[in-house]
Amino acid sequence: MNDARDPEGPLVCARCGKTAEKLPLTWTCSVENGRRSYFCEECARANIRSIEGRLDSSWW
Repeated sequence: MNDARDPEGPLVCARCGKTAEKLPLTWTCSVENGRRSYFCEECARANIRSIEGRLDSSWW
């Protein structure tokens, strides 16, 4: 099942390209245009206001 809590395969941050084997608790998951994207802790922290404002990542 494709679930934000248990994604398949290695993860890649949609912003900076950082990778992780398993989903770290500090990463953020966002659904944009029906597509699930993951953002590492650093990218999520740097853009938290845009994420909370539900702006697409193309805006930040």
